[in-house]
Amino acid sequence: MRDALTLLLQSADFDVRSYPSAETFLAEVDRSQPICLLTDVRLPDMDGIVLYRHLVRLGLDPATVVITAHGDIPMAVAVLKEGVVDFVEKPFDPATLLDSMHAAWQRAVATQERKAQVAEIEARRSTLTPRETEILELLIEAYPNKVIAARLDTSIRTIEHHRARILEKMGARSLSQLIRLMFASRGFPH
Repeated sequence: MRDALTLLLQSADFDVRSYPSAETFLAEVDRSQPICLLTDVRLPDMDGIVLYRHLVRLGLDPATVVITAHGDIPMAVAVLKEGVVDFVEKPFDPATLLDSMHAAWQRAVATQERKAQVAEIEARRSTLTPRETEILELLIEAYPNKVIAARLDTSIRTIEHHRARILEKMGARSLSQLIRLMFASRGFPH
């Protein structure tokens, strides 16, 4: 089955790496690359659902399609709620599986791009001084400069200067763009 699936995915131009077990996959997975995973519920030792959950606990957010000949509706609903892209029952139509894998690959790439964006925002944020970080948090909470100045016992002009430096360091053209960046880095939609 693994060889047949490898050939099917390769015929659709997927770059495929096949593993004899979940443990082998875990030992060899490149965590720096998007993870698009096709797994079976029944695998030797660690099953496919346990593998998916393990990857999630590691913070890898794998885009996963689960196949099975032994699934049921409650199992499918449970893993779909947990974030699995699709749950496909055997025997399956190859076109249906390929559609699911294309959707999973798109999700994997989007996840990788989001992680890169968050890492970039956090790298910029790390360049802020402690005072700038404090002011940034107050700006995110929508406090005006006047209130921030009063809370930090400084002048409005000083807050304006810090705000300009924060925008510059964070690569934002406006306060609203800065707030969107910070919400995106914290996992909130913008």
